[in-house]
Amino acid sequence: MAEVINMPRLSDTMEEGTVAKWLKQVGDNIEEGDILAEIETDKATMEFESFNEGVLLYIGIKEGDTAPVDSLLAIIGEEGEDISGLINGASNAEVEETVEAAAEEEVNNEDSDQDIPEGVEVVKMPRLSDTMEEGTVASWLKKVGDDVEEGDILAEIETDKATMEFESFYSGVLLYVGVQEGETAPVDSVLAVIGPKGTDVDAVLNAGKSSAPKKQAAAKETEKVTKEAAPTATSTEAIAQDGERVFVSPLARKIAKDKGINLRDVKGTGDQGRIVKKDVEAYQPKQAAPTTAAATQAAKPSAPAPIALAVGEESTTEVKNSQMRKVIAKRLGESKFSAPHYYLTIEVDMDYAKVSRSQINSLPDTKVSFNDMVVKACAMALKKHPQVNTSWNNDTTRYNQHVHIGVAVAVEDGLLVPVIKFADQQSLTQIGASVKDLAGKARNKKIAPADMEGSTFTVSNLGMFGITEFTSIINQPNSAILSVGAIVEKPVVKNGQIVVGSTMKVTLACDHRTVDGATGAQFLQTLRAYLENPVTMLA
Repeated sequence: MAEVINMPRLSDTMEEGTVAKWLKQVGDNIEEGDILAEIETDKATMEFESFNEGVLLYIGIKEGDTAPVDSLLAIIGEEGEDISGLINGASNAEVEETVEAAAEEEVNNEDSDQDIPEGVEVVKMPRLSDTMEEGTVASWLKKVGDDVEEGDILAEIETDKATMEFESFYSGVLLYVGVQEGETAPVDSVLAVIGPKGTDVDAVLNAGKSSAPKKQAAAKETEKVTKEAAPTATSTEAIAQDGERVFVSPLARKIAKDKGINLRDVKGTGDQGRIVKKDVEAYQPKQAAPTTAAATQAAKPSAPAPIALAVGEESTTEVKNSQMRKVIAKRLGESKFSAPHYYLTIEVDMDYAKVSRSQINSLPDTKVSFNDMVVKACAMALKKHPQVNTSWNNDTTRYNQHVHIGVAVAVEDGLLVPVIKFADQQSLTQIGASVKDLAGKARNKKIAPADMEGSTFTVSNLGMFGITEFTSIINQPNSAILSVGAIVEKPVVKNGQIVVGSTMKVTLACDHRTVDGATGAQFLQTLRAYLENPVTMLA
């Protein structure tokens, strides 16, 4: 069924947007996460990604044209699908009618809005991910009375996906904080007030409250008749340099400015070459050999401190679930009870892998882990067994031609899965560096949602805890996840003799809707062949 994509609201003050560039054309196949267009808002030029899959059937706003928020931007559906009713029919008319009604409410409330003094800005809780409904303020980096410059980081906000830095688009004094550290509030609730020193904050808040009920009612009505696509979590500013636009996130731009780095010298690793924070932080004027490190090390989850109890005394403590924990519970439950899981376990001889790793790590400035070797082996095996690199879509099965491997990382509040993009095209040392960088960001709550999207297969490793064998729940929309145990020394039979050998058990959890038993077994045979003969991964 075709999906109507409307002009999104990409900033708290955005009323209309201009399509700077379409990155997809009518007739193109669209995957979830593909960048559809670059949209200019009142603050920046941002990449707008698709949260739907199908064929781009219609473009409602041409390049260079400007249209109000909620205007018909595009339609995505199945090839040949009749969309005339969506373009000209009742649904579109209802949307336009609702948007006009919302605009009338804005006009009717202008008098009350004018009570807010000039130069004062009410900052709302932003929508930092497509599924975010509420946010928790993890920490305030500014306090009431502090001067705030445009681009300063105001707070760290915990969403359902990650903890993200939220920067100010305004300059002035932080006059009011509406959500305290540790508190949770819905999207669009008052987060802060910024303006000139001495402003009557109570009057500003009362002025906002007088118009809020009508605006909220109009917004809810609009939501009933249109499915608004959410923005990507990291905005992108287009900076013109030597006649060529360089796309860079606001935070990366600020860091580059502070460090005196010319953004033209920085290579972007984000979508479409966008420069992000990690690119600026990793920039070196002179090239240096990369230093890699061992892969995923899990963090200990937080828990209440033990309480001394009297003999025979019962006691319990309740801890509020974080947004991350709620989402983990929801998504893993959905995966376990919707995908028919089955498990295949195989034992791998790791003697040659240990020798190969020792030789590789003896090279200067080079270090790889066994987990890096597993990720590389999985990536190469997926290319030989494309049925495992799939996603179930009810009526269709999507075969992913690319290999993006998620690496499960334990963090304080739960589990995150950073994604190694195009893992089959990376060397062992490149994979090691990527895992180290992303795992560090995940544990420090600095990872961006874009770094955790798009996986086609997942690896979970508990070997560092001495776990020899376990099973995992599939990270949908993947069709499979590999559980990696510890390498253990034990008696094995080689050439008819009992000798001491090093083995490792790996368990593949498969979605039986897409991966049959024989297919999963063949994948594991190929994986074992790579791990038992690591030189084949270097050829």
